[in-house]
Amino acid sequence: MKHMGFNQLLGALLVLIAASSCSQLGNARPVGSKTESPRVLIETQFGEIEVELEHEKAPGTVANFLRYVEAGLYAGGDFHRTVTLANQPTNAVKIQVIQASANPAKTNEFFPPIKLERTRDTGLKHLNGTVSMARREPDSAQDHFFICIGDQPELDFGGKRNPDGQGFGAFGKVIKGMEVARKIHGASADGQNLKPAIRIQRTILRE
Repeated sequence: MKHMGFNQLLGALLVLIAASSCSQLGNARPVGSKTESPRVLIETQFGEIEVELEHEKAPGTVANFLRYVEAGLYAGGDFHRTVTLANQPTNAVKIQVIQASANPAKTNEFFPPIKLERTRDTGLKHLNGTVSMARREPDSAQDHFFICIGDQPELDFGGKRNPDGQGFGAFGKVIKGMEVARKIHGASADGQNLKPAIRIQRTILRE
């Protein structure tokens, strides 16, 4: 067999690389497909809230939320906290949100804390209906999430609600059922604790 010259060898390698790239592209999910913006239906005692998740902008946070959804861990959880202008007298920087958590009976099935995807990096903002992860320190969020009632810029990176200024991990938005979120926000509470808590019956990945 005749030996290949340098130019012939280089050409053959380029053909192989191109073929490999085409094969990978053929298996990739198309940009803009439903899987790039998954939707989750949250069924509560007060009605349904549907959220659309920002997978491309906050992939780690969305993946974490979907793990809880797909494992059924939010079923039996609840919206347990409402923060209104009237019930945070000691906070100089006031916000308005409702907060939910997974089923406390399944704590041993919860996933490890995730890294904070800062709004500085994702480009997302805490606007009316934004869904975001609750946390204490950075990189400590697990199952707790909240929904903004009205625009809440103090929850973005650089905002003053949290003294560390790192903000919170926004990862989606309410696309249906904002009236349900507002109903929860106005429900009976002892301070910021909803009394009774509003049960999450189940969460469904719609895609």
